[in-house]
Amino acid sequence: MGVSTSEMQDDPDTLRLGMTVGLVFMYDAIPDPPVSPAAPLASAAALRAPADGVDRISRLPDQILRNVVSRLSAKDAACTAALASRWRSIWRSAPLAFVDAHVLPARVTAEHVVPGGEDASSKAVVAAASGALAKHPGPVRCFHLTRGHMASHQAEAARCLELLAAKGVQELVFFNRPWPHDFPLPVAIFSCVSVTRLHLGVWRLPDTAALPRYARFPHLREVVLSLILMGDRDLAFFVEKSPVLENLTIIASQTPVRLRLVSRSLRCVQLGIFALAEVSVVDAPRLERLFFWMSMLHDDKSRIKIGHAPNLRMLGHWQPGNIDLEIGSTVIKVLTSVSCCIAASTKVSPSTIVPSVRILALEVEFEVCNDVKMLPGFLRCFPNVETLHAYFRGERSELMFLKFIAERARVLKKMVVMVAVEFFSSEDDISAKLKLLTLVKWASQDCKLIVLKNLDTEDGLPAWSFRMASDSSCMDPFDLLTADAELRGADVLHHSSTV
Repeated sequence: MGVSTSEMQDDPDTLRLGMTVGLVFMYDAIPDPPVSPAAPLASAAALRAPADGVDRISRLPDQILRNVVSRLSAKDAACTAALASRWRSIWRSAPLAFVDAHVLPARVTAEHVVPGGEDASSKAVVAAASGALAKHPGPVRCFHLTRGHMASHQAEAARCLELLAAKGVQELVFFNRPWPHDFPLPVAIFSCVSVTRLHLGVWRLPDTAALPRYARFPHLREVVLSLILMGDRDLAFFVEKSPVLENLTIIASQTPVRLRLVSRSLRCVQLGIFALAEVSVVDAPRLERLFFWMSMLHDDKSRIKIGHAPNLRMLGHWQPGNIDLEIGSTVIKVLTSVSCCIAASTKVSPSTIVPSVRILALEVEFEVCNDVKMLPGFLRCFPNVETLHAYFRGERSELMFLKFIAERARVLKKMVVMVAVEFFSSEDDISAKLKLLTLVKWASQDCKLIVLKNLDTEDGLPAWSFRMASDSSCMDPFDLLTADAELRGADVLHHSSTV
């Protein structure tokens, strides 16, 4: 985006927009719960008494009945306790799945959340959550509390986390809805050592320096931190103290991100709507995906270092003109002088390339002279890219860049050009400007060219799904909008099997 944190702080409208977008994506990233209120308790056939009068359901072993009850929403599961004394014991021992959206079905988004105190729905949600934990003595399979104004329920927040820790919670989504932004998260969160998936939203993290040395999350595989106020050391805690952590996502951090990655387990790291100070991939042998979305400059000093990441396959959305790239001990950045713009000399060698990257997404503001000048050197660092995603605003220099890639990328299999329609007068204007790409001699004769309109976001920024991007079954997260556009049909301007 090319916006510095100081500029953002000076502009309240920009700051407000960032918070609003952050809230939208915070809620969108919530995982689908393992239970659904849409599942009926019984079918019409099951309600009829059997012809021989034998109650076969009651003959089932407790373990099977417990499995059935654990698949119901918290409200429906509690209702089974009214059937008979045996069902009460089944409900009490079945894993609890509490989701506040099932208590108040209308899902909250940023548009429904306003500053100030809590409302009636917040009180009802907190009361339901506290009641469910107090009445259910068994283990907790998942617990989603996303709509409570926890600043009005400080004692309940701490008590909830203490009970969740004692009952072995596995999946925990815990939001403060969402003012004040700096409300402290109870330190009891670090007692939830059984958690495997953790989403925290709109909190100030406790000081991890005060924790016992043995504090850790031994089973944590996924953590999402949204609109969190945290120090560098507190962020590092989740990486250093989570030995099996695979997915780390930071959405709309309230502080500039400085992240040092030394992990034998991490596979996907996502940073979105954030001020980038520095991300250093020191030693991450399993890291496959490194994603940035809507990044802002940290006082014009932002850097990404890639050290040992032999399995890194996907990288983007990169802003080459705004973020320095360091591979090994070599820094690839732009040098400027009074009279000209030049790129730092980058001599290709095994120490200055990342050969594992196959999918690369670039967000480049080509009206900036330096961006264009540095791209050839930048792209030489990724010689094996098979899929390139680029975002096109109509500048001639952007078209020249795409032409440069087409004529030189020998291993390229697909180029996806996302067109920001607000910069063009008509579809004919788009087609006229991009016609050159269909006329040049492509270095890779089998490369597919896909050109489509981006109608979902402003300023040509790509749409994004944090939840889908961390899903290993999604082979190309940057293709999410492409697939959606192809389903709509009209938004695909050009899709050729070969060029």
